[in-house]
Amino acid sequence: MSKRVVHAACPHDCPDACGVLITVEDGRATKIQGDPEHPVTRGFLCAKVAQYLDRVYSPDRVLYPMRRIGPKGPVGQRSFAPSGQPGAAVPTCSETWQRTSWDHALDEITSRFRTISREFGSEAILPYSFGGTLGALNGSAMDRRFFHRLGASQLDRTICSSAGEAGLESVYGIKLGTEPEQFRHSKYIIAWAANIHGNNVHLWPFIAEARRNGAKLVVIDPYRTRTAQCADWHLPINPGTDAALALAMMHVIIAENLHDADYLAKYTVGFDRLRDKVKKYSPERVAQWTGISAEDIRKLAREYATVRPSVIRLNYGVQRSERGGTSTRAIAMLPCIIGSWKEVGGGLQLSTSGGAQFNTAALRRPDLMHGALGRDARIINMVELGRVLNTVNDPPVKALFVYNSNPAAVCPNHNDVIRGLLRSDLFTVVHEQFFTDTTDYADIVLPATTFFEHKDLQKGYGHYYIQVSNRAIEPRGECRSNVDLFRTLAERMGFEEECFRETDDEMIDLALASKHPWLEGLTRDQLEHGALRLNFGGQESGVRAQTAEVRSDVGACATQPFLPFAHGNFRTASGKAELYSEALKAQGLDPVAEFNPPSESRHGTERKQFPLELLARKHDNFLNSTFSNVPSVGAMEEAGLLEICTEDARERCICDGDPVRVFNHRGEIRLQARVDGKVQPGVVSARLNCPKQTPGFQSINALTSEKLADMGNSATFYSVLVEVERIQAETMK
Repeated sequence: MSKRVVHAACPHDCPDACGVLITVEDGRATKIQGDPEHPVTRGFLCAKVAQYLDRVYSPDRVLYPMRRIGPKGPVGQRSFAPSGQPGAAVPTCSETWQRTSWDHALDEITSRFRTISREFGSEAILPYSFGGTLGALNGSAMDRRFFHRLGASQLDRTICSSAGEAGLESVYGIKLGTEPEQFRHSKYIIAWAANIHGNNVHLWPFIAEARRNGAKLVVIDPYRTRTAQCADWHLPINPGTDAALALAMMHVIIAENLHDADYLAKYTVGFDRLRDKVKKYSPERVAQWTGISAEDIRKLAREYATVRPSVIRLNYGVQRSERGGTSTRAIAMLPCIIGSWKEVGGGLQLSTSGGAQFNTAALRRPDLMHGALGRDARIINMVELGRVLNTVNDPPVKALFVYNSNPAAVCPNHNDVIRGLLRSDLFTVVHEQFFTDTTDYADIVLPATTFFEHKDLQKGYGHYYIQVSNRAIEPRGECRSNVDLFRTLAERMGFEEECFRETDDEMIDLALASKHPWLEGLTRDQLEHGALRLNFGGQESGVRAQTAEVRSDVGACATQPFLPFAHGNFRTASGKAELYSEALKAQGLDPVAEFNPPSESRHGTERKQFPLELLARKHDNFLNSTFSNVPSVGAMEEAGLLEICTEDARERCICDGDPVRVFNHRGEIRLQARVDGKVQPGVVSARLNCPKQTPGFQSINALTSEKLADMGNSATFYSVLVEVERIQAETMK
């Protein structure tokens, strides 16, 4: 038997982007482990990816092209009537799907695309994708070229992080942050809406090292997460009030002269206006919104400003609120106020993705739209899929091509999304590894590779290392990568541009052929053998001086620390951290920051018959709906629960284990009550689930709305009001 070990990288939507070693024996992957040479992920994997062989070799993999022979709708489970009792049987896969050849499937797709383009215009075709893979090639390269050349509608991919990114960039001008390796040097660590144990586990060893050296870990989160349970101090904050807390912290820091006046004078603009703004955000006033006492707000602000170095690990839960962009913006100001960007182990991390600036224009070729349409194609926001599929548009969406996403599970306003997907005149193609909630509404399903079965280029958004993920095994069955699929579709459509004939290696070389100095000297050949850190090396103005200045404080670091904003170097129009933003003013937003309660919140305008705030949380061991169908991973989670505090449960005569109905004006779901202490009064929590795996195909997103955040046109999954009632026994009969 031949045996070899292949260097790869996990491409899933996680900041860690782990280095992976795959052992292959006689053509079959037999072992997956973390790469011990990766300086951040350091040889271990999260619980879900550690079970990845179960995913690759699952008997449920889609291995061949399939065409629909039955009606659209859920497949493979028994349906349930509104009473909760079994209803009509749902068709099986054999009654719904028929295997077909790639040639026949591609012929049907190209024929339908040509017909739709001729009758309605090419913008009647909508691609729908997101973070199923974050690889530079299979995430957003050949697919973008194909749809740009086709003249299809563009998708505004905002469902996850765009509000937070907009808030961060409104202050810094770029998505850069503190290296994870530097957290070991921190003395005061705030995990703000960051469940590090659940979705950023490779940062935890650095935090644990810091705590062994005396650091304090503070968690700010409305839910008592795994990380909160481990913290030195947990501050349960009311959902959507994070901007108010940040402004109150600045109120205390400035009033008590704990701010860094020198840093503010040199490297920021708008401090005077910020100082005036925060005067009205006293801890006493803000305590009424946040649920955190004025005394605790003062203590938090003082400790953050004086126990140094202090760092904030901010995650995207903050921005999934109606005011999410402003919340992120206000929190991003804090390290500028105290000057912690100057210190190793200081600053803030939300995203580091602005570091590795690949040549994305060459990968995606947006110029091809002009050849197809003579202009840019229209843009459709992915958050609003339900509305788009159910209202009159010009042109109407007549074809949907889904890959790297599962909109029937993850989109808000689930009931409208399903109503749209059931349209008989909507031609839907899904490129997938498994039969998902969305394939239940597809006309054609095409088999997709896993990262074991294709090559890609990978960067992280939680560290500054890049790597090539090498193919370990041949694709199973007739699976094809995204790159191969869209390359073949382009050929079938008769697209003659040379870019559609580029190989994977040529595309990786093209991505690395960026003019950005931090990629200088990094080649595909080097990256195929393991992860490499970006080449900071003093090529960006001020970086060399910054790292040399702090070297003596670092101790035995393997590399020079990267301090992106120690001497300014912000990428805003002014070149400074913008505490006052003319760009935001032009958008009709407060140019500093202002707290307004979300309309769907306990202090908002829509709190009437629905008095409880819902946290539509994510499972710790899944990635949205990914991994939820793998039995070895699914066994790590307890599904179908509504977490509610004792006070709210008693008021509704609900006991632990009772069946409950959770509802608002958009829809309802049925869950089992878990009466515990993980949520505070006025808040309930349930997990994002796969409707396909629940009785009655229920989705938490039946309760969430398509309302967009204040910045970035992002989703507002955490600004949701509901009511809960116990289901009476006679209703269950």
